[in-house]
Amino acid sequence: MAVQPLLIAKGKLEFGLLPKMINRHGLITGATGTGKTVTLQVIAENLSRIGVPVFVADVKGDLAGISQPGSSANVKVQDRIKQLGLKNFDFGGCPVTFWDVFRDEGHPVRATVSEMGPLLFGRLLNLNETQTGVLNLVFKIADDNRLLLLDLKDLRTMVQYVGDNASQFRTGYGNVSVASIGAIQRGLLSLEQQGGEKFFGEPALALDDLLQTDSKGNGMINILAADKLLQAPQAYTTFLLWLLSELFENLPEIGDPEKPKLVFFFDEAHLLFTDAPAQLLQRIEQVVRLIRSKGVGVFFITQNPADVPDTVLGQLSNRVQHALRAYTPKDQKAVKAAAQTFRPNPELDVEKVISELNVGEALVSFLDEKGAPNIVQRAYILPPHSQIGPITPEQRQQLIQQSLVYQHYEKDIDRESAYEKLQARAAQGAQEQEGTEPTSSSRGLPGLPAQRAPRQPARRSDDLVTSVMKSAGRAAASQLGRELMRGVLGGLLGGKRR
Repeated sequence: MAVQPLLIAKGKLEFGLLPKMINRHGLITGATGTGKTVTLQVIAENLSRIGVPVFVADVKGDLAGISQPGSSANVKVQDRIKQLGLKNFDFGGCPVTFWDVFRDEGHPVRATVSEMGPLLFGRLLNLNETQTGVLNLVFKIADDNRLLLLDLKDLRTMVQYVGDNASQFRTGYGNVSVASIGAIQRGLLSLEQQGGEKFFGEPALALDDLLQTDSKGNGMINILAADKLLQAPQAYTTFLLWLLSELFENLPEIGDPEKPKLVFFFDEAHLLFTDAPAQLLQRIEQVVRLIRSKGVGVFFITQNPADVPDTVLGQLSNRVQHALRAYTPKDQKAVKAAAQTFRPNPELDVEKVISELNVGEALVSFLDEKGAPNIVQRAYILPPHSQIGPITPEQRQQLIQQSLVYQHYEKDIDRESAYEKLQARAAQGAQEQEGTEPTSSSRGLPGLPAQRAPRQPARRSDDLVTSVMKSAGRAAASQLGRELMRGVLGGLLGGKRR
C-alpha cells in the first residue's frame, strides 16, 4: 500500500514529499534566519509519523524542541495556521534519542580507531599526503600483527612503536619518516586535548539503535548534539562521514521501498567539501548515489547550492530554497546560480523571487511519481506540530533516562588491545634484559614473541570497496582491484564491527 505524500508546504497548491522518492535525496538552502531549521523540523516530524527514523545533527542546539508538543500560544505559528487555512491542526512531539560525542547532552557515541581508518583519521588530524601515508603504514603494521586499534592510546602507542623501530620496518613497509611520526603524535595530542579520546573506544555505536520506532510505530528522531563538535569543523564532518559510510556498508540492499529505512540530515554541508581532495569528492558522490539502494535518504542543508559540488548536487532531487540576499555582485552571481538549479517555471522569475522570499517562504520542487522534478513553485513551509527551539536541561535529562539505550553506552569497555600488548611486551623485555635476550618472531613486530593476538578483522575500507564495486557492477575479486581502491578510499569508510 502506497504511503501518502508528506505535506511540507502550501501556496496556491499543496506540496508534498513522496515517501518512496525520499531516498533520491534532497537539499535545503537559504541564508541564515530564513527558515531552514524549521523546514528540517517539519520534514523530520512527517517522517517520524509514518514510522521512518531520522538522524540529524543539531548544530545550534534548537532542534530538541521536536520532542515536545508545540503551543497555541506561539503567535507566529497561529498566524501561519490561519494564513494557510490549516484545519484541525494538532500539536504533538516526536520520540527522540539524544546523542553526544562529548557525553554531556546525550548518550555517548563511539567508534573504534580501526573503524575510522587512516584516511578519515588523516583528515581529522589535518595531516598532509606524506603524513597520511605514514599513518596508513601504522595501520597496516597493526593489521599484519593482529594488534587491535580500539582507542587513542592504542594508536598513540602503535605510532610511537613504529617510530622507535622505523629502521626495522623499512625493508618490509618502506621509509617511515621521523618528521611524519612527530606530526601524527602532535595531532593526536591536540585531538586528546579537545576531548577526542571520548569518541574512540567501546562499546561502539550499533546502527540498529538508530533505526528504532516507539511503541506507537513512530520513527525515532536521533539528535546529535553538535554545537560543541562544530567548533572543530573537520571533526564534525569526519564523524558524519564515518556514520554515513557505516550505513552504506552495513545496511542491506532493498531497492526503492515505499518509504525510506532512515533519513540522514547533513547540516552545514559546505564544511564537508571544504579543502576535500578530488578523489575524496568522487567517492562521496559515489556513496551518495549508491546509498539510495539501501533505503537511506540524505538531505544536505547549507546556505547556497553552490556550496555543494555539481557531481553531488545532481543527486539531490528534492529541493527547498529559502531566501538569499543579493547585496553585492558576488551575491547576485550566487542567486543566479541557485535559480538555475531548478526546473524552470514560465510563470515565475526564480532569480528575482529568491531575493524577495519572506522568512518561512521558499521555492519548492519535489519529485513526482515518475521520479521527475516538478516545476519550481513559491510556497510557505507549514508550521511544525512540535515546539520550536530548545528544551530545558531537565527535560533533556529525563528523555535520556527514558531512552531504550540508557546505560548501554554510558560505561566504557577497555579490552586488551595494542596498548596493553605493547606495554606488556616492553615490561617483559625489560625483565629479560636482566637475564637472557628475548627471541623475536621473524613474522611479527620487532621484539614481539611468536604468539599472536586474536586476528583483527579488516577495516571497513576493504569491505566498503567490495560493496561499492559490486553495486557499480564491477568485480572486486582481484587483489589488484582491492589495492587500487583501497589506495583511494583508505579508511574512508571503515572495517567490520568487533
